[in-house]
Amino acid sequence: MMPLINTSCVTEEEFSNSPSGNFEALWKIIDEKYCFLDYKHINWDSIHTVYAKSITPSMTNDGLFEVLGGMLANLKDGHVNLSSASNVARYWKWFEDYPENFDDSIQRKYLKTTYKIAGGVKYCILDDNIGYVYYSSFEDAVGEGNLDQILSNLAVCDGLIIDVRNNGGGTMTNATKLACRFTNAKILTGYIQHKTGTGHSDFSDPYPIYLDPSSNVRWQKKVCVLTNRRSYSATNDFVNSMSLLDNVTIVGDKTGGGSGLPFNSELPNGWTVRFSSSPILNVNKENIEWGIDPDVKVNITSSDYEKSIDTIIETARKILKK
Repeated sequence: MMPLINTSCVTEEEFSNSPSGNFEALWKIIDEKYCFLDYKHINWDSIHTVYAKSITPSMTNDGLFEVLGGMLANLKDGHVNLSSASNVARYWKWFEDYPENFDDSIQRKYLKTTYKIAGGVKYCILDDNIGYVYYSSFEDAVGEGNLDQILSNLAVCDGLIIDVRNNGGGTMTNATKLACRFTNAKILTGYIQHKTGTGHSDFSDPYPIYLDPSSNVRWQKKVCVLTNRRSYSATNDFVNSMSLLDNVTIVGDKTGGGSGLPFNSELPNGWTVRFSSSPILNVNKENIEWGIDPDVKVNITSSDYEKSIDTIIETARKILKK
């Protein structure tokens, strides 16, 4: 679910392959390379003090894994994972405490059985002549030819819905390939920074990120992008780019965030840890790690759930029909 983006691997060799050695190696990797410690006001020294008390020379691998996973959970980051041969420690509370705002059984009533599939995209024309595109994961590639055909087939529509709810991210290239179909000019979409030292705030100057218009078919009418809390990582960046376009309205719930590009490192015992290393900022140089608010906030109501109606889709249809 949580994608790897621009991943590199760093091996730590100065610690012994023991419970304490692996603990200290993991703590140091996060201390020196994780990019959100200061932004999230995390006292990593205090966390070391708390979790070091649970480390004993004779503890089992399962016990060590539980302690290390618990320590990492304090980062509150869906891009942070500890992986062994038998388990993956993960943090999911970034979406678990929010409304789901998506139901694939209800969605099927809108797609019906005649929807088309192009690459990783499902699409159809709704009864009111609104185009509907669902991209469930940016891990699934879509070709330029696919996008040309999708937008050409939907050209008769009065407006377009792009649904990226429950899209946990994937390859930034796929997200950018889609976003560039909706701008006619090169635009600044944000900035990226990289760690330049071991200090928590040792970063390079923000480097600008631009979205270039596609040289292929581009959409010129109104668009609604549908989001929920599980719109994460590369999807968060996609929504950030789309939110800057004049003909686009973001509808639904706040995205899940995940704006730090993840890297990999390895512990002495061979376990791997993934962590956010390079933060992406919006055009105002503000962090979007915690997510992006929609232009129109709406949840699927309980009464609509019972009627198999998607409140978020219906709200977008009304916006596009105005």
